[in-house]
Amino acid sequence: MKLFITGIGTDVGKTVASAIITQALEADYWKPIQAGDLELSDTHKVRARVSNDTSQFHPNAYALHTPASPHLAAALDGITIDLKQIKEPQTNNHLVIEGAGGILVPLNDTDCIIDLIKPDYKVIVVSRHYLGSINHTLLTIEALKNRKIEVAGIIFSGDENEATETIILKKTGVPCIGRIDNEPYFDANVIAYYADTFRDNLLNL
Repeated sequence: MKLFITGIGTDVGKTVASAIITQALEADYWKPIQAGDLELSDTHKVRARVSNDTSQFHPNAYALHTPASPHLAAALDGITIDLKQIKEPQTNNHLVIEGAGGILVPLNDTDCIIDLIKPDYKVIVVSRHYLGSINHTLLTIEALKNRKIEVAGIIFSGDENEATETIILKKTGVPCIGRIDNEPYFDANVIAYYADTFRDNLLNL
């Protein structure tokens, strides 16, 4: 199973969700494009929080130096992101693929994050409650459906908001895999707890 983890924007909890899913499935992890924070990248963060001995962590296809939209970060590095150069790692294991920002974040003049999603990927959307998050979640799922990309599930991140979560699930018909509370910290033990909670729902995707 190949799971593509995207979010309704940046800083909504994709990396924590990716760590939980990686731990739950003892999957491999791959972030194709990292922009900025190369010394403490999302791959570093996931690796530090995953406690099983099976998961492998594959190198970025592009490791860009500036924390910015990938198209700009690449330009500042003097390169252009080329989708043909983004080669999915070969593995016999489950693979968790983490996007960057939301699905319409530009990679170059023509391609966006959504163009990284292959037909055999199952997409999980991470949604975090804030004023406007209903709109951003529905727009994200609508854009995916317009590309004939099925959304396998939603993970809610942050403080619970029943009204927001209920209307999103009702309008989209997408199943909820689980919710990640605002924990004081996310270490390997907390990740393992959520992994145990989410595992059955993930295996049923």
